[in-house]
Amino acid sequence: MHRMSFGDKMLSWSIYFLLSILAFVTFYPFWNAAVISFNNGMDTVMGGVTFWPRDFTLDNYKIVFEDSRLVNGFVITLLRTGVGTLLSILATAILAYGMTKQELIGRKYYMIMCIVTMYFSGGLIPSFLLVRELGLMNTFWVLVIPGIISVWNMIIFRTFFLGLPGGLEESAKIDGCSNWGILFRIVFPLSGPVLATLSLFTAIYHWNDWFMPSIYINNVDLLPIQTKLQQILNSNIMSEQMSQMDSAAKSHMEQMKTVTSKSLSMATMMVATVPIMCVYPFVQKYFVKGVLVGSLKE
Repeated sequence: MHRMSFGDKMLSWSIYFLLSILAFVTFYPFWNAAVISFNNGMDTVMGGVTFWPRDFTLDNYKIVFEDSRLVNGFVITLLRTGVGTLLSILATAILAYGMTKQELIGRKYYMIMCIVTMYFSGGLIPSFLLVRELGLMNTFWVLVIPGIISVWNMIIFRTFFLGLPGGLEESAKIDGCSNWGILFRIVFPLSGPVLATLSLFTAIYHWNDWFMPSIYINNVDLLPIQTKLQQILNSNIMSEQMSQMDSAAKSHMEQMKTVTSKSLSMATMMVATVPIMCVYPFVQKYFVKGVLVGSLKE
């Protein structure tokens, strides 16, 4: 068995040390936010809360879950992520599958038109006017329809589909299967890695997006939790946030005395972040196979 030299060992330990520091620097802000969310807000103001809660409390989370505005925003985010991801992946995959067909007239020009949109856009004002004319303002569908097609995802889908054995489609056509049948019965089942990976990327986009709802939605009941979190983070005084709490939350004045704007925002951030993080372990194994194969295979 080959033994590592002293220089190789030093190099390995140096790499481990640097990676450990990088991991700590990356993870610590999230950990500190979680600690603050479980700590008494008034105690946090005094400082010194770093790795562990000094005065543990669940009051911050009680306020969050007793405020129907935040709970409603969480439900809107869940619906948007589920519906938006499903429709986006379906529409993008269908477009990509069509782009693989040699018999599609003007296929190269369609591809060029799609790629152009990756680098140039009409801008915010034309987009706003278009959404308004389509009657999507202040509706749930404004969170889904404008971003239903992702050109980048379409290119990955298309490249992956081109890498599938052509004999499969030919055999299916001989058996009388239509293009729709080939797509849903053959292509999709064989595209598990790329479907899982791009579904996760799309879900993360829908889950984290706060800007678009703030532009197109004025109805508070339709705002996702990320937009409401952004509003909380931009709030300068605690009274502004507390004045909008439910009557149910207002009945717990003793709890509210231990809550500050910082502790409330950290608790809301945890509620808005942890669910989507829990999805990662289930699709992590598909990342390399799904994205690299889909983007490099010819």
